[in-house]
Amino acid sequence: MEINKKIIYGIDFLIIVGSLITLIVMFGYARPLVIGPIDNYNTTNNSVLFTFEKGKAILLDDNIEFSSPQRIFVENYLVLHLEPGKYYWKIEGALPSTVRTLTINSIVDLKLRKIEGGKEEYEVVNAGNTQLDVDIYHNDNLNRTLVLDIDESKQVSGEAFVGRQNG
Repeated sequence: MEINKKIIYGIDFLIIVGSLITLIVMFGYARPLVIGPIDNYNTTNNSVLFTFEKGKAILLDDNIEFSSPQRIFVENYLVLHLEPGKYYWKIEGALPSTVRTLTINSIVDLKLRKIEGGKEEYEVVNAGNTQLDVDIYHNDNLNRTLVLDIDESKQVSGEAFVGRQNG
């Protein structure tokens, strides 16, 4: 009888260990494979390529609790255009992926183009990736301030121009 109990305990042990190994393999396989972007990714490019496998949606939020996430249904890869800021993201699949962060850094880039024939006429161009406030000076005095959206340009008259991030 004692040998039968040992055999039964041995079989039970093998079944339990085998079941645990099977569960670990199954759940490991069910978790999405996140390829990119890498965790703590920093860039000034507003277009970000998300690459992954075994996922159905990207969850993207500006807080780690994902209290108001943007859910984007997609498979394998997607390019998103994001505003400057810090983002938390993960992939939804049979199981969620780990949370990753990415940061889009602002570029303040004001370009001037002299207008032919105009004495102090310029085209001011926002060549950065964030909205700009542009101060226009005439005779060392602030004449006016205008707001330029990304890739927007305006024809203005002035002697000096100062651009800074809006807000």
